[in-house]
Amino acid sequence: MGVPSVLTHPIVRFVAHRLVYSAVVLFGVLVLVFALVQLVPGDPVRIALGTRYTPQAYEALRVASGLDRPLVSQFFGYLGSALTGDLGVSFRNGNPVTVTLMERLPATLSLGCAGIAIALAIALPAGIFSALREGRISDAIVRIASQFGVSIPDFWMGILLIALFSTTLGWLPTSGYRPLFDDPAGWLRHLVLPGLTVGLVAAAIMTRYVRAAVLEVAAMGYVRTARSKGLTPRVVTFRHTVRNALVPILTITGIQLATLLGGVIVVEVVFAWPGLGRLVYNAVAARDYPLIQGAVLLIAALFLLINLLVDVLYAVVDPRIRLA
Repeated sequence: MGVPSVLTHPIVRFVAHRLVYSAVVLFGVLVLVFALVQLVPGDPVRIALGTRYTPQAYEALRVASGLDRPLVSQFFGYLGSALTGDLGVSFRNGNPVTVTLMERLPATLSLGCAGIAIALAIALPAGIFSALREGRISDAIVRIASQFGVSIPDFWMGILLIALFSTTLGWLPTSGYRPLFDDPAGWLRHLVLPGLTVGLVAAAIMTRYVRAAVLEVAAMGYVRTARSKGLTPRVVTFRHTVRNALVPILTITGIQLATLLGGVIVVEVVFAWPGLGRLVYNAVAARDYPLIQGAVLLIAALFLLINLLVDVLYAVVDPRIRLA
């Protein structure tokens, strides 16, 4: 297969188009965030200096950070640096923003992946079970439980889990984080409670979507035809019903994963989890413009990447969908 034929492959063309689209979206995000941070009240240089403030130090930091230049010059300077991977330097600690983001990204990825894995492990069987028993007591129990889970605030769920598994039973640490490759056992122990917190809340939301998707497909004519042919309930359920309900399930899974990777600020604060959400929260409080802009760009890139993967998976799970 030659290079030209590879470039004309539907998946390759689709990915190429989406990458161009993603670049345009990221540029729009960059412009929007740059404009919005200028509206945040407070002087970032004065806040960054704190008790070390002197007129000379203030002016030196303004010049070093480029805040003494006109806004248009600041924007194009930031844009040019961002294209080379340089997102600037944090006002608070002087560390490169790119390095800071890469240090926080593993914690965010581990929490997001653990949360979505727990959510899927609960939502898929619960949603399918509830849909197949529509109108029965078991269906009502699942729906009430999912509604209860949706209604519980994240921080309250986290506090309950800490009270049970840390304070009462003493099985797990209350907070903190351990790098995976430095301390795998410690990483897992610290991940369990925050992962359960975000996973249980996400599972409550996803269970309702899974149930609705399965019920919608179960009412289709081809499912009734499969039953009339005498196929076993297991075959009808998994080959004809669940398989065709995967597209909306993939959609809600992608949305929830993107939300988790974007940072669950309250959960990260409760468990002292060093993720992107907590980083953005602290950056906003400190008026750390470069860190805010870099973190939002990274979160936007994660959203776009997940949307791209979900769109490609649509065609994998449902051959009727064509990438265009």
